Amino acid sequence: MEMSVPKSLKEEHAELHAELVAATKAGGRISDAAKSVAQVLHPHFVKEEYAMPPLGLLQMLAEGKLPNDVPAAIAMADRLKKDLSHMLHEHKAVIAALHKLMEAAENERKPEYVHFAEKLKLHAQTEEEVLYPTAILVGEYLKLKTKS
Repeated sequence: MEMSVPKSLKEEHAELHAELVAATKAGGRISDAAKSVAQVLHPHFVKEEYAMPPLGLLQMLAEGKLPNDVPAAIAMADRLKKDLSHMLHEHKAVIAALHKLMEAAENERKPEYVHFAEKLKLHAQTEEEVLYPTAILVGEYLKLKTKS
C-alpha cells in the first residue's frame, strides 16, 4: 500500500478550498478578508503534504501490517514533529484572518461565510487535537515496530 493522504481528508480539504475560492469572489469586505485567509492558509496547506500522508497508514497499521516504505513514513512524521510549533503558529494566523472574515460576513449579512469560517476553524482544531498528534504517533509506532 502506498502512503497517501486519506480520501476523506483530501475531500474535506478540497471542499474547504472551494468554499474559500467562492468567498474570495463574493465581493466587498468578504472578498478582501477571504483573500487574506487564503494568503496565510496556502503555505500551511503546502506543509500538510508531509503532515497528512502518514495518516493513510492507520488502517494498515491497525491490521498489524507495515507499509513498504517505513523510512519515508517515519521521515514525514519526524518532519511534522519538528515543525509542529510552527504549524500551530500558522493556525493562529489563519484563525485571526478567519475572525476578520466572520466580522465582514456578519456586517454584510452573509451567514454562509460565517458558517464557512466556523467550519475551517473547527478543521484547524481537529488537526491540532487529533490529526497532527496521530501522524506523529504513526512515526513513533513505526520506529518501535522496526527497531531491531
